[in-house]
Amino acid sequence: MQVWRDNSLVPDDLGRTVVTIGNFDGMHLGHQHVVRRAGEVAAEVGVDHVVAVTFDPHPIAVLRPEHAPPTLTTIDERLRLLGDAGVDDVLVVPFSREIAGWTPEEFIDRILVEALHARAVVVGANFRFGNRARGDIHTLREAGETHDFVVEAVELDGGPQVWSSTYVRTCLAAGDVAGAAEALGRPFCTRGVVMEGDKRGRELGYPTANVPVAPGAAAPADGVYAGRLRILSGPEAGSDLPAAISVGTNPTFAGERERRVEAYVLDRTDLELYGVEVEVTFVDRVRGMVRFDSVDDLLVAMADDVVRTREILGA
Repeated sequence: MQVWRDNSLVPDDLGRTVVTIGNFDGMHLGHQHVVRRAGEVAAEVGVDHVVAVTFDPHPIAVLRPEHAPPTLTTIDERLRLLGDAGVDDVLVVPFSREIAGWTPEEFIDRILVEALHARAVVVGANFRFGNRARGDIHTLREAGETHDFVVEAVELDGGPQVWSSTYVRTCLAAGDVAGAAEALGRPFCTRGVVMEGDKRGRELGYPTANVPVAPGAAAPADGVYAGRLRILSGPEAGSDLPAAISVGTNPTFAGERERRVEAYVLDRTDLELYGVEVEVTFVDRVRGMVRFDSVDDLLVAMADDVVRTREILGA
């Protein structure tokens, strides 16, 4: 899969394509449906190249940064998930206030016609684009009559609550990682490099891999979760291990303010993971975050957390 970080980098000899457009943050089941339909449309119109167009950073982070939503995936994770979903290449539009000022017609001319030679465009039914979001499905269809591309609007998926990035964020904010997983089609996960912490978990008999929550990134509500820790680098790379996971600031101990993810791998006290990249996956919530009056009370709760984690994971 090729990734172009600007429309000027798309090769002139690309040929006709089927294009799907969106932020694709999280690549939930609704996004996957749109990408899958783009592949089907490509077969119908005789084109063998599906290109996804996405934006980095998120447009709201540029236009109204104080209202920017926490991101469910980094751009690299988004690219990987788009590839897994079946797109052939991705054009990452470096979003800026200049691009925000493009009229819908400018976006169509520069991206869909000149850069990607679109034969078909497949987007969600609520897709809006261009300056002040003035472009919509009707705008695309009118342009398609002039520029020889067809347009398909895919209806929104889901039950009573449609699948969306906003819905996934709402689930995570409530600690409902199972609900987030249902909309994503996979458990929510976060990646990072294990940092050296205060080693308090090791002293208590529960050594943890500490992964800071990146600024602007989504994470489940503070609490304890059952999940898994997958090691991505180092001698143990490839290991996928059951874990009890704490998210928060450790309120039992005064002075701790940094929010982080701490994963205790069940029955393992021998892992040396400082500086190692890991992926922490959340399966279900065990309990909310509690401030305990004593370390002894905390230890009792941690032992119970491990028991409940085993039950949830079948470990």
